[in-house]
Amino acid sequence: MAVKKFRPVTPGQRHKVAGTFAEVTTDKAEKSLIRSIKRSGGRNNTGRMTARYIGGGHKKKYREIDFKREKFGIPGKVVSVEYDPNRTARIALINYVDGEKRYIVAPNGIEVGQEILSGEKAAPEVGNTLFLKDVPLGTIIHNIEMRPGQGGKIARGAGSYAQLNAKDGKFAIVKMPSGETRQILLTCLATIGSVSNGDHSLEISGKAGRSRWQGRRPRTRGVAMNPVDHPMGGGEGRQSGGHPRSRNGVPAKGFKTRAKKKSTNRYIITKRK
Repeated sequence: MAVKKFRPVTPGQRHKVAGTFAEVTTDKAEKSLIRSIKRSGGRNNTGRMTARYIGGGHKKKYREIDFKREKFGIPGKVVSVEYDPNRTARIALINYVDGEKRYIVAPNGIEVGQEILSGEKAAPEVGNTLFLKDVPLGTIIHNIEMRPGQGGKIARGAGSYAQLNAKDGKFAIVKMPSGETRQILLTCLATIGSVSNGDHSLEISGKAGRSRWQGRRPRTRGVAMNPVDHPMGGGEGRQSGGHPRSRNGVPAKGFKTRAKKKSTNRYIITKRK
């Protein structure tokens, strides 16, 4: 995927950098795999606002994505690569030989007409899903399960990937997108390749209106508030606000929030940088 810079014919396009959508092959979603999605506007079930700065935005339909990839031994053909408004990555529509259709997170380099496969018989090729015990060492992977049968949880965003570094007993040692190295059971599934749309991080919206289209409302800085509203609020003139922290008083910029006694800490070999 590539990005394009716009001519500054309007103020909103002066700094705009957007994707070219060159890899997208259709703008029609598969009707059997989409459903309505209700907007919360940041409100809970009693109608009270519990999450701020959420609301508005363009209407969207949710695409049902197959993160489990449990159709073992059944080949599928890539019919189209599509844009998904609910995620940063592209998605691919797969037609399986038994007639079923499913969406998957599209890996980088996947093409229409390509055949994909899941399970022990699958070759370690882009788009195929294998158990970690069958993946060669050093392979780039994404959509990785944390528990067998759970469905992929790790490395699903645009351009992200992990790497299989070693196998030790019943565990695979995987280097995560964050730089963390951790153990994952060899019976977990992972998909070969990196996630598509790797240039997403280079995009610049160019104007505040595009954030509104995405359902984000204007965010008020803590230092602009009163002391009753935020720990960094108040003061005569423009005060610095003290140490950066959240509205609840949790320090930002380097403060570790992971629980020291978390049960899964034993699976982490090297913490993220």
